Amino acid sequence: MKKLIVLALCSGLFFTSCVSKKKYAELEDKQQKTQDLLNTATVKLNDCLEERSGLRAQNESLKSQVASLNATNSDLIRQVGDFTDLTKKGAENLEKSLESLQEKDLTIRRLQDALTRKDSVTLALVTSLKKEVGLDDEDIEINVEKGVVFISLSDKVLFKSGSYQITNRASEILGKVATVINDKPDFEALVEGHTDNVPYKSGPLLDNWDLSVKRSTAIVRELVNLGVNPSQLIAAGRGEFIPKVSNDTAENRSINRRTKIYVLPKIDQFYEMVENSMEELSQEGGQ
Repeated sequence: MKKLIVLALCSGLFFTSCVSKKKYAELEDKQQKTQDLLNTATVKLNDCLEERSGLRAQNESLKSQVASLNATNSDLIRQVGDFTDLTKKGAENLEKSLESLQEKDLTIRRLQDALTRKDSVTLALVTSLKKEVGLDDEDIEINVEKGVVFISLSDKVLFKSGSYQITNRASEILGKVATVINDKPDFEALVEGHTDNVPYKSGPLLDNWDLSVKRSTAIVRELVNLGVNPSQLIAAGRGEFIPKVSNDTAENRSINRRTKIYVLPKIDQFYEMVENSMEELSQEGGQ
């Protein structure tokens, strides 16, 4: 009986031992799978944590950018306001500048018109002088200098050497000049004497300056004798100080000894021309 009981117990232990190993293998396999799932989940968790960290950093960066953009937007709004004010002021200043330019342009046009009229008068005067005096004498020059008509006469056709007494030929030439001056009662004639640089020592005169003035006044008196209104005449002497050429030869000194007669509009007459032109342009602008 005891043998049967021992045998039964041994058989039970044998079968129990076989089932436990099989279960153990299953459990072990299940544990491995669970471990694999855990490892996979851990990896995914780490990835998610890393991604979350990156997204947080990106979020902070975006917040910073938004703040910067908001600040920039505020600056732009303020600048637009300032620009609007500046544009308004600029438009007002531009309008004032345009008005000023228009006024200046009108003034320039008026002056140009007056100068054009003066040039027309100058051309007519040159033509008249050339017609009266002629151009066939090398000792007589009729030209325009800085917008002013002048006649240049060599002293050898006007005076004897070292003298301020005019010659008969001078009276003939000056008679033609007087005709032109008398035809222009609103003009003036400036008679300007010039000498060479040889010192003048004879007679009561002190120097070449004295001589140039005496020659100028002699011509003025002759023009008055020829009927020119004295109020139109001006006498001036320049002495030796404005030579045409160097005084190094007798021929050049002869060229420098000359008398120039400028026929020019009176200053008030020129301004009257300007005023008339301005008045006419103003009337045109008002139409």
